[in-house]
Amino acid sequence: MAARAAKLQWRILLAASVVALTGCSNFFVPQNNSGGGSSGGGGGGTVSSGNLVYVGSANATTQTVSGFSVGTGTLTAVSSAPFSIGVVPLAEVVTISNTFLYVAGPGAIYAYVIGSDGSLSTPSTGASQAIVFATALDVSPDGNWLFALDGTFQQLDIYQINKTTGALSQSSAVPYSISTTSVQPKSVKISPNGGLIFAALGTAGDAVFTFNTSTGVATPGTPLAPISTQTSDNALAVDNTSTHLYIARTGQGAGLAAYTIGSGGSLTAVNGSPFAAGAQPLAVALDSTGAFAYVANGTDATISGYSLTNGVATPLSGSPYASGQSVVSLALAGGGKYLLAAASQGSPDLTMYSFDATVAGKLDQVATAATGTDPAGALVVVASH
Repeated sequence: MAARAAKLQWRILLAASVVALTGCSNFFVPQNNSGGGSSGGGGGGTVSSGNLVYVGSANATTQTVSGFSVGTGTLTAVSSAPFSIGVVPLAEVVTISNTFLYVAGPGAIYAYVIGSDGSLSTPSTGASQAIVFATALDVSPDGNWLFALDGTFQQLDIYQINKTTGALSQSSAVPYSISTTSVQPKSVKISPNGGLIFAALGTAGDAVFTFNTSTGVATPGTPLAPISTQTSDNALAVDNTSTHLYIARTGQGAGLAAYTIGSGGSLTAVNGSPFAAGAQPLAVALDSTGAFAYVANGTDATISGYSLTNGVATPLSGSPYASGQSVVSLALAGGGKYLLAAASQGSPDLTMYSFDATVAGKLDQVATAATGTDPAGALVVVASH
């Protein structure tokens, strides 16, 4: 009961701190969507479903999702954006078919229909699909399952997705056992082969699950123990071959942690891990080839870039790259041509980078956008597939 009470207290504090994030540069971010730069105004027209970006923002007065279409080095606001959702967007994910956007708020998971022009609308059955406090979301590679990392209980919530309506039906709630009570669920990722699910739990380390995509059944595996109580695992990425896990880690042993994935999801640290990053690594993303990794450094307002060889990370030329203040979320967009970075303290809210044509993996800033009055409190950025 004490542990449950502590969880509920953390839930309340989390929601309150996110709403009040404006003016605070070191707030907790679960990991875990008309502007400046090259962004344009709204308007009709049809955009490619694989070239959409959604940024969830929440400052002291607004809770919105801003939508942008990705052009050749450009960001253009989609019709009727930003969209008022009335809740703090803690996490987002786009379905594999690019037909629905799911947004996790402090008390529910909401579904929105993605129009042909990138605009969002509420399903006929209503936006609220599941009453749960989820701090992170992901979808299975086959598009059948949604995973929600529970912020109240030590469990992974699994929902079956109705691909026609976007409705969610809870399949199971899978508990995991962690020896410490200081669990702060931050990020959940399924491997590209669909067989493993990983969850970053802050100072409590990481949970591991095996997963059957046919039945939707997840089974807890051996968790990755925390390095120390002064270490926080904040965000995760799995490479294309499902052989390496990368973790954005703060505190003791901070940086980009890399692990080889073995049988049943067993994890073995790569030689030399963790690899040095900037201050307060909060997010990690891989390029479409899995040859490069990028870490968002919240305190530095930079992104560290690395080339990857069997999990070993080597800093890229020009790294770290300048970004917005308190950069907290990264996403690959435009068919893998661009990297997007959301910054909670703005200047700018959203930055888009292309990959250098001469120096492999190097980031070149090509566009920026505001998601409201800068800083709008951008918390999470996701892209269509």
